[in-house]
Amino acid sequence: MKKTRNSDLSDRRNAADEAKAKLLAAYSAKKADEPALLAKQAERQAIVAARNERNAARDLKKAEEKQRLAAEAEARDLAAKAEIAAREAAARAEIEEREAIERDRISRVVSDEAARKAERDRRYANRKARQA
Repeated sequence: MKKTRNSDLSDRRNAADEAKAKLLAAYSAKKADEPALLAKQAERQAIVAARNERNAARDLKKAEEKQRLAAEAEARDLAAKAEIAAREAAARAEIEEREAIERDRISRVVSDEAARKAERDRRYANRKARQA
């Protein structure tokens, strides 16, 4: 529906003044109703204190969880490093064992070669002795 009333400047001014007066009266009424306001304010403060307490407990819990996770990660890292060190030690031992076997084989080959050469030299010396 259309607004049929004409609103002049003075009407609008009067309406604004009345609205301001109502707001001022409402504010004054709040001041007059001080005990209820104080009770409400105390209730709000209690709610804020409880919220802060819950937040502090939650933050403490988060910090403990973070510390626990860090300790677990460190333990896993140490275990992984120990496992890697054990694998490397086993690999080194295996390599050293293979090298020892290879050195032993080489020394046997060299000693066998020396024995064959000594036998060949003995046969050669015997043959020369028979010819002379």
